[in-house]
Amino acid sequence: MSTPMPRANSNQFIEVVAERLEGAPVAERRRWSDEFKDRAVAASLEPGANISALARSLDILPSQLFGWRRAAQRNGPKVGRRRSLEPSAGKAGLVEIEIGGSFVRVKADIAEDDLRRLLRVVREA
Repeated sequence: MSTPMPRANSNQFIEVVAERLEGAPVAERRRWSDEFKDRAVAASLEPGANISALARSLDILPSQLFGWRRAAQRNGPKVGRRRSLEPSAGKAGLVEIEIGGSFVRVKADIAEDDLRRLLRVVREA
């Protein structure tokens, strides 16, 4: 058994300096565009969406997606970011939808479930 060392002062202070380990990768913060965030939030608001699975597929944390949802709810819809369904000018009976630079043209009488599946596939591509 060892004998304890006598102390002059009962308080001890330790200074810790965090340094980057040599050879450790230097990663920059990732930045997401507002369009990406809007699409992620819209996908998370779909009925039956699994937030954790969606976040994993987007390579983000679920807490980050929840934060984006809170921010979107707090800020309200952005006028320039809304997507509208308008019939295309030259073809009667068709609806043209623009999603992230891609255009989808479908018949106006498409079933809602089919349209949801199609839009989900386009967003994930």
